[in-house]
Amino acid sequence: MSSEDTNYFTKANLDDYLRELGKEYRRLNGKKGMPAEIILIGGAAIIANYGFRDTTTDVDAVIHAVSSMKDAINRVGDKYKLPNGWLNADFMKTGSYSPKLEEFSVRYREFSNVLEVRTIAAEYLIAMKLRSGRKYKNDLSDIIGILYEHEKRGNPLMLEDIDKAVSNLYGGWETIPADSISFIKDTMKKSNLEKAYQAVRNEEKRSKDLLIQFEADYPGITNTENADTILDTLKRKKKQESE
Repeated sequence: MSSEDTNYFTKANLDDYLRELGKEYRRLNGKKGMPAEIILIGGAAIIANYGFRDTTTDVDAVIHAVSSMKDAINRVGDKYKLPNGWLNADFMKTGSYSPKLEEFSVRYREFSNVLEVRTIAAEYLIAMKLRSGRKYKNDLSDIIGILYEHEKRGNPLMLEDIDKAVSNLYGGWETIPADSISFIKDTMKKSNLEKAYQAVRNEEKRSKDLLIQFEADYPGITNTENADTILDTLKRKKKQESE
């Protein structure tokens, strides 16, 4: 948890970086080189497909390519002064990853006739966000944002769709945090998702600020495993102080 988080990626510049990545990959492998496939996950998939969120700080992806893709990624990063590992597969080490994700990807765009970029389908993005359930990130507001945009498009997602996605990825709801289960059930009953989105986003920002201050006071303690517990303790303490 750090106050140094910086928003690097928008829909516009992400497309630019992917376009350049396709060019670099083709240069390295020649016109008849092996094609590559990238499946965008998480925040990158959100900004690629929806308008409620402007930025993401990282680009998580499943990458299928020959070894020269690593060089292509580094060249694009150097050219645009992007952080090291700007396109990475680190999320595969987290609990929200499932090897079945690739089965539920949808085509996004193709670059340089050699790089196909795909993203994760909406209900599967929601399933992943529920599995993570981080109250200090964008997980919960992203869920509402996806639901709201599909509602506006006249293609609303049902709880049955999400249930199927959770079952397909994780075998059922047993691995989904209890707070996430309560959250999605309550959210699906709300009549004003736009208002709900703003309320949850504001709470996420507040939670992040609390953790940043805690980390400043007690460096090196917070990690992904204990962040929610620490956050709950901080909120209870703050509430007691205000009473």
